[in-house]
Amino acid sequence: MDLTPETDLQTRKNLLNFLLTFISENKIKKFEEKIQYRSRHLTIVLEDIFQPHNASAVLRSCDCFGIQDVHIIENMNKYEVNPDVALGSAKWLSLIKYNKEINNTLSCLGSLKNQGYKIIATSPHKDDFTPESLPLDNKTALVFGTELEGLTDNAKEVADAYVRIPMYGFTESLNISVSAALLLFTLSERLRKSEINWQLSEVEKTDTMLQWARNVVKRSDTIEREFFRKIEKREL
Repeated sequence: MDLTPETDLQTRKNLLNFLLTFISENKIKKFEEKIQYRSRHLTIVLEDIFQPHNASAVLRSCDCFGIQDVHIIENMNKYEVNPDVALGSAKWLSLIKYNKEINNTLSCLGSLKNQGYKIIATSPHKDDFTPESLPLDNKTALVFGTELEGLTDNAKEVADAYVRIPMYGFTESLNISVSAALLLFTLSERLRKSEINWQLSEVEKTDTMLQWARNVVKRSDTIEREFFRKIEKREL
């Protein structure tokens, strides 16, 4: 017996509680505290970001501001993480990679649209919304491109709107990791102060904490098999 998307919530919770017995009380308290601030209402999409420092810094910002999902498009470049910059943040996030289609950008953004997300392209050249004015009623996916090339035409064509950070100096744009941090800070603060239902559902909270537990517990796969063995033999 394995955990599948169809596995009922109670079984998922029982598995989580089983794994938590192998984790310290202090770590469990942190899980319970941090999960309350996690969100999928706002998500990040990275199109062909390959610079390890920038890629890792974005992950760190996502964890800091409670953004659970990071969608990674690999058309030409493989996404590399620098552990010295990410500081372990990747293990607390859900990284969804798109690298199996001819056009992974359309595959990723199409999937997000089907899930109800508004696709918001980030660009210093489009005078659409600012971080303060961007509507957040719908689920929102912020799409970032490379610093050199920016977003592809495919990403721009699919976008529902653009957001830019106002610039007042001679330099026209920020480093992508800085842009992501500024946008995530402003938008996540706005969400938490709003009446929007931005938190994870009960199922999402359970599954996310399961992911965290698996990343913390040594040989969690073996322990999970033992849990299902006990279930089948009705020892639990």
